Amino acid sequence: MTAAVQTSPNLASRLVNGILAIKPLANLAKHQARQMMIKRAEKIGVPWTKEVQKLQALDWANDLAQVQNPEISYPDYYLTSFHAYETGNLSWQAAFEVEPAAHAVHAKIWQGANAQGDAKLRQSYHDILKSSLLHTPQDILDLGCSVGLSTFALQEVYPHAKITGLDLSPYFLAVANYRAQQRQTKIDWVHATAESTGLPNASFDLVSIFLVCHELPQLATQKIFAEARRVLRPGGSLAIMDMNPQAEAYTKMPPYILTLLKSTEPYLDQYFALDIEQTMIEAGFQTPTITSNSPRHRTVIAQVSG
Repeated sequence: MTAAVQTSPNLASRLVNGILAIKPLANLAKHQARQMMIKRAEKIGVPWTKEVQKLQALDWANDLAQVQNPEISYPDYYLTSFHAYETGNLSWQAAFEVEPAAHAVHAKIWQGANAQGDAKLRQSYHDILKSSLLHTPQDILDLGCSVGLSTFALQEVYPHAKITGLDLSPYFLAVANYRAQQRQTKIDWVHATAESTGLPNASFDLVSIFLVCHELPQLATQKIFAEARRVLRPGGSLAIMDMNPQAEAYTKMPPYILTLLKSTEPYLDQYFALDIEQTMIEAGFQTPTITSNSPRHRTVIAQVSG
């Protein structure tokens, strides 16, 4: 069972929300958070600026055309500022900076991990996932695949599986498509909402959601879990890796750092208040297993009910 769920923000969190409601202060917090990440990346040997400039110099028209669904309708919650980008995930800058940002954010999860922290985090998830699945999945859906980091990790662990990566940002998918061509690998990229994928019923053995749920309002999470249930086969599994609200790293986080974090994560309060176990059960899954896989993260896995 899950630990007691925090249903409303505590005093420190409410004070942070009050600060972030003042736009100039919110903008300052976003700027500080972004600069902190860039400095950390460069310090640990991740050439953030150089790598972004490389991507900016490329012609992205063809990659974008290959993946973009021009008829897509973006939900309101997605049309907001994420990760210090005013247009959120709907920008080239956000897409170009995902990979160095992942290295920077995950550098301090384990002492001394630095640039290897991101790879270690992904490995910790897959170690738990592989030991939990009853059968090796043949068809895998990576929901909220971003620029493909989580998708390529799935492909390395399950090299014989057919893998689909779905995301709502065409810019992220264009970068993912480019990276797949570099790797000379085949992945099906889908530009759609995770709440309504358009994919066939019972067509996957595993749906993986890696570091997405903390970026969602609760209603969207509920709909996405229901959609995952629809596309999974009998005996299939939904696996989630995300922030652990009960982790000491968050419960004892200094107010200044909490302010920077919340300035880039608009739905963090809703995620921290979510009873993920009950939400999965209501979506049609068996009671999930919940395992800590880092000092800050948890892996949640549940099979389809019945």
